[in-house]
Amino acid sequence: MTGLNRNIAAKLNNLLNIFPAVLMLGVRQCGKTTLARQLRTHWKYFDLENSSDFEFISQNMDFFFNEYPQEIIIDEAQEYPELFKHLRGVIDNDRTKKNRFILTGSSSPELIKQASESLAGRLGIIELGTLKVNELLQTPLPSFYEIFNEDLSSSTLTNLKTLKTNGNKIDIIDYFLRGGYPEPVISSDDNYFNNWMENYFQLYINRDIRKLFPKLDTIKYRRFISTLSELSGTIINKAQLGRSLDINEVSVRDYLEIADKTFIWRSIPSYEKTKSKSIVKMPKGILRDSGLNHFLSNIRSREKLIRSPNLGQNYESFIIEEIIKGVQCTNATNWSYYYYRTKHGAEVDLILDGSFGVLPIEIKFGISTQLSQLTSLKKFLSDNSLPFGIVINNASEVRLLSNNIIQIPAVLI
Repeated sequence: MTGLNRNIAAKLNNLLNIFPAVLMLGVRQCGKTTLARQLRTHWKYFDLENSSDFEFISQNMDFFFNEYPQEIIIDEAQEYPELFKHLRGVIDNDRTKKNRFILTGSSSPELIKQASESLAGRLGIIELGTLKVNELLQTPLPSFYEIFNEDLSSSTLTNLKTLKTNGNKIDIIDYFLRGGYPEPVISSDDNYFNNWMENYFQLYINRDIRKLFPKLDTIKYRRFISTLSELSGTIINKAQLGRSLDINEVSVRDYLEIADKTFIWRSIPSYEKTKSKSIVKMPKGILRDSGLNHFLSNIRSREKLIRSPNLGQNYESFIIEEIIKGVQCTNATNWSYYYYRTKHGAEVDLILDGSFGVLPIEIKFGISTQLSQLTSLKKFLSDNSLPFGIVINNASEVRLLSNNIIQIPAVLI
């Protein structure tokens, strides 16, 4: 696994200065272990998927934590839920001491619940996704994300106007095609990429899902995930999806929750803090990594990608995930993401709502966007008395499209 610099590193260090322990969550193979060991090179490392480490820790936790009371990394913590309960006592023996433990976890719907119940107030939680474009380029987090460290206002819009591309000739389409799993993406070998993805998906189904949900029909679940690759970026009608896969609506709901909690799928709720009475309340969803999405959809080349009938919705999913990854690295608190759609067809692709305020974002694949295409965004801004909205597209420059709507090229986010 590559040791690329990650945007979230500064936030992880900050949380370790606040809490005795930090739990880093994320999909398998996104780089959690690499980042933890990169930031704490001298800490002792244990992997609970390694039978020797598991036995050493689980047989006598009192002895283990007496030997290693601090400066340890414990990988795949979901393999031993009792760890969290015991760790509480270890931390409380010296509650004032910070920066003691890094735990990592993936593929466990119960992991956050276990950690929160046992270590409330003692644990910082952080999420790591697959690589963001700037991480692949090894450039700093774009300055666009500085707006989320303060209240959004008309002066924020003025600051956004100063964003520059600096002549960057970044081909965002190539990054969109291959996604951000570190190991296959840094390889330029397409055969390696495709074989890695195939084996990764097989292991996700046959190892993680079988272990977590032994009674689950993995054949149906595999078909379900493959079908989601065609629905990424759309509103999910559970009844219709169930009929197409010959499963009941309850199973669809359960499968969606499993996919979401194992960090493959991201469920995006409807934004309901608005005056409109015709809101569509069904969730929208995206496959989190565009490379996995395209692999499952058999989109293996640039030409096939740009000819795909799902190009628009897949690109929207890619940009939404890029933005969420970026905001996760800021100082924004108590924030979440939504989409907005009414029964009359008015829609806003992404709405961020948090300590900074409310920011509606429209996403377009083209290199230019006409104001006539932004009727829904304009009305949403007016109805909710918001200072401005953003359009993300593949333009080459930042430009005001109206007095309160600004165009920002995708290469700047």
